[in-house]
Amino acid sequence: MQRHGRKGYAFYQIVVADSRAPRDGRFIERIGSYNPNTNPATVDLKFERALYWLQVGAQPTDTARNILSHEGVCLKKHLLEGVKKGAFDEATAEEKFQAWLKNKQASIQAIKEKNSEAARVVAKNRLEAEKEMNKAKAEIVAKKKAELAAAEAAKKAEEAAAEAPAEEAPIAEGAAE
Repeated sequence: MQRHGRKGYAFYQIVVADSRAPRDGRFIERIGSYNPNTNPATVDLKFERALYWLQVGAQPTDTARNILSHEGVCLKKHLLEGVKKGAFDEATAEEKFQAWLKNKQASIQAIKEKNSEAARVVAKNRLEAEKEMNKAKAEIVAKKKAELAAAEAAKKAEEAAAEAPAEEAPIAEGAAE
């Protein structure tokens, strides 16, 4: 496997290389890629080429073996070796592999649905919390506006009360004449 990407966000190329070559050095053939940054991890693999290299004796590293096993390449190799030994025919081997593949895809789909449902629940809870915070803020703002309006009304009432006796006095004096 060859490491690519930036620090903290690596992805890997799955390659066939001589065991003496350095990790990111020369390789014979690129057979896929592995991106652990997605949920679930994304594997893009040339299945037939990976199977070919395993059949001709390539020895995968532990990590590459886990990826190949997860993708079903190791199972397919095992079934084909059973066909060579005469344990069962190729149609039975293909049937077993397709059943395994169908089960694997169903489990991956279930995981994706579970993750998306969890994301929807989190988003819904976040939206509800935001609505509650906005409602509380709106109540506080309304209360402050009401206090300001009451203070302004009281101020106008005082001004009106202060102006009213001053206006009434000249009228009273004029009426007294």
